[in-house]
Amino acid sequence: MSDPNVLFLLTDQERYDLTAPDSPVETPAIDRLREEGMVFERAYTPISICSAARASLLTGLYPHNHGMLNNCHEPDAIRPNLPPELPTFGELLSEAGYHTAYVGKWHVGRDQGPGDFGFEYRGGADRHHDADLAGDFEAYRDDLGVEVDEEDLEGRLYTDTGTLVAATDPVPVEATRPYYIAQQAIERLHEGFEDPFFLRVDLYGPHHPYVVPEPYASMYDPDEIDPPGSYRETYDGKPAVHEQYLDYRGVRGFDWETWSEAIAKYRGFMTLLDDQVGRILDAAEGIEGLCTIHASDHGDFTGNHRQFNKGPIMYDETYHIPLQVRWPGEIEAGSTCEEFVSLHDLMPTFLDLVGVEIPDVDGRSIRPLLSGDVPDDWPDAHFAQYHGDEFGLYSQRMLRTERYKYVHNGPDRNELYDLEADPNELGNLIEHPAYVDVRRDLEARLIERMEAVDDPIAPWTATALGR
Repeated sequence: MSDPNVLFLLTDQERYDLTAPDSPVETPAIDRLREEGMVFERAYTPISICSAARASLLTGLYPHNHGMLNNCHEPDAIRPNLPPELPTFGELLSEAGYHTAYVGKWHVGRDQGPGDFGFEYRGGADRHHDADLAGDFEAYRDDLGVEVDEEDLEGRLYTDTGTLVAATDPVPVEATRPYYIAQQAIERLHEGFEDPFFLRVDLYGPHHPYVVPEPYASMYDPDEIDPPGSYRETYDGKPAVHEQYLDYRGVRGFDWETWSEAIAKYRGFMTLLDDQVGRILDAAEGIEGLCTIHASDHGDFTGNHRQFNKGPIMYDETYHIPLQVRWPGEIEAGSTCEEFVSLHDLMPTFLDLVGVEIPDVDGRSIRPLLSGDVPDDWPDAHFAQYHGDEFGLYSQRMLRTERYKYVHNGPDRNELYDLEADPNELGNLIEHPAYVDVRRDLEARLIERMEAVDDPIAPWTATALGR
């Protein structure tokens, strides 16, 4: 067939379970992608922090190989910009004759933007993450006659440290950033491309603050939201950093009534985003050979384990991500893939879809999986890492198999979870005598994976684990 057109929809901090079949959240547009394409049940991010994950998506590399280990906009950034010599899928697609366009959040460099990596940028950035790219949304709001300060938000919920968590925005839906980003994408589609094209749409949210207008702000009743199983977390036998983050994030004092209010707004935010995805899908209807992909950079705790946001805490709530691919005529509608795949596998996948040579990267094209073919050497576990955030550096490595999760915490106690017996990851079995053989096997496999991807701390990890 001819080279496909590609529409890539990336959300910001969307949990896997928001769009799962049994989710209480209304997401009819993303449901369409799942029902008309393939859903990946075991898609994970290589790292649960924005800049590092997005750089991995762009380059196909683990963070330790592209060097952007934490967020680029903070003063503590290890690397404020992505090294320009690294191949990225935007540049490679553009060089191959693709018309590449980009709308929305960037967050992969203080002084760089999509235009530096092969894309035509259409705007939508905010000043907090991408100061040099921002301004067009503010101008759009000015044209609408909308001006809202934080003090104008209704029902504001803050952490103990003053971070805005959730609120109701007293503006029409048309004045929200998600609507604006979707509108920019729709206008670009209506302008038309010379085939083939690749359009990337990065929607802000459902990352906090969960600030949404009506009807989304009151769409989900906090009184009807039950605490998740992991809310029973005691932190007994866990690394000290887990409980410390309750104070770092300012949520130690949050009770369930407070969390349920935040979760209700988070869910409303997701439905707002889904409605914008629906608008984009409607605008793209009828485009020949269109492959549509939806994913997220990482997840969000939203009260699970009583945590807020994310951090050096490697639970599935922040590492398990959504991934759906719809490609009529190429993918069986309603199909499911249960192999482990990673966000940074999408870089080589995009190139593979259009016949561009894949450079030497850590990721691997998932195109065979789209046809139901599983290569014999496909990995049976997911390897992930964390390097720290604005609170300081903190080395972590994780190996997640179908049944077990092993986490190596360089400065602290390691973790082992039996996910079959304990899906909420409440009981750390790292010192349990019945799991000694499991632990040793996972440690050996973790070190093997670290060595295979040239992880610079592999020798030290092996020494620490007695290998």
